[in-house]
Amino acid sequence: MRTVVFDLDGTLADTSGDLIAAANACFTARGHAAQLDPASDALIAFHGGRAMLTAGYDRLGIPEDEREALIEADYYPLLAYYGENIDRHTTLYPGAVAAVQALRAQGYATAICTNKPEGLARDLLAKFEISELFDALIGADTLPLRKPSPEPYHAAVERAGGTVSASLLVGDTNTDRETARAVGVPCILVTFGPEGRAIERLAPEALLDHFDALPDLVAGMLGSA
Repeated sequence: MRTVVFDLDGTLADTSGDLIAAANACFTARGHAAQLDPASDALIAFHGGRAMLTAGYDRLGIPEDEREALIEADYYPLLAYYGENIDRHTTLYPGAVAAVQALRAQGYATAICTNKPEGLARDLLAKFEISELFDALIGADTLPLRKPSPEPYHAAVERAGGTVSASLLVGDTNTDRETARAVGVPCILVTFGPEGRAIERLAPEALLDHFDALPDLVAGMLGSA
């Protein structure tokens, strides 16, 4: 079974607004102003909760030793706030659902491998009613290791009923690029994320400007399912 593995945040869905709102809620709870901007800090958001907290407390000039303690103290409250407000600003990228449906209709298996906690990832898919479009989902806490370690990707493909050697990864960050390298599979990086076409610097096997082009791109890289 040929398999297409997707990242979630920044690849299938623009979750940056809700992620940044959760981080800013932590800063305001401690009496600070919001530190992150939904537009200019989207790339930080796609690197996760700790990255957002680190950026915010760094901007506030918090000393490193104190900053680390604050990050650990605020990480789970951030996740809790995010979980309660997971779809207020989040949108699926144009054409994402149609592209996944087309791949499945053509016989490909589809899976998600994300560094978002599994429960939150499943909640988000359920909110958008697209859970059934994926044969497997591996989150940050599904296994002891997360991307860019190869194990989560292997698990995603295998649980989807696929073969790693006949798979590829669609993502949006260096983490996805390094995951593909670690596994030894092709990588498609989207250009509609915060970096735009500058993501080409990571030298993926292909770039994706719009999801409409994905089915033909996959067929050209993996062959027909």
